[in-house]
Amino acid sequence: MRIVNVGYGRVGARTARVLAEEGHEVVVVDNDHTKVERARERGLAVIEGDGSDPETLRQAGVEDADAVGAITGDPQLNFEICMEASEAGDCRTVMRVSEEFRGEIYDEFERAVDEIVYPERLGAAGAKTAMLGGDFNAIGDLTEQLQLVTVSVDDASPVIGAHVSDLSVDGGRVYAHGRRREPLTIPLPGTAIEPGDRLAVLAETERVPDVRRRLLGEG
Repeated sequence: MRIVNVGYGRVGARTARVLAEEGHEVVVVDNDHTKVERARERGLAVIEGDGSDPETLRQAGVEDADAVGAITGDPQLNFEICMEASEAGDCRTVMRVSEEFRGEIYDEFERAVDEIVYPERLGAAGAKTAMLGGDFNAIGDLTEQLQLVTVSVDDASPVIGAHVSDLSVDGGRVYAHGRRREPLTIPLPGTAIEPGDRLAVLAETERVPDVRRRLLGEG
């Protein structure tokens, strides 16, 4: 995938590195010269400039991008970046927000972009997964034997109605849950799974296909 990564702070740098290591074509955008030089030293393609400026995004190749991740530390700026990206091309838009964004403001953001992420909770792996999209994503190798995966539960999932705490997943364990408009948290004992919910699962690497079948009912 071709990804424009706007923001090269702590979260942005780690997100760009993980994506590049997985073979994706990453272009970093930042207006801080020191960060720009740091990204270049690490072998990344970089455009120095304001990520909310249409010309800067054009130089970064937004028209041909599969995804644009607006992951600066400023949620309002991230929203503007996503809006400009949507105008410029047909790409997936992901914006970083902070915990205080709730209610009507959150709803406005959610309607306008493809996905909202809280990197303070999930880190760079969560931002990376949001940009790649899909219902089932391996977002990090914890060891050679363990992976962290996220699942978006659809209407056809065989686990709809099951309590998260009672869910049996051979080869994996659900450790976090979130409703459609909420961040992932440790689930309460009586939490039942609904369509649109998201699950974070710690899975044995060789059993990841089994975990997928259990949670989504597909190969």
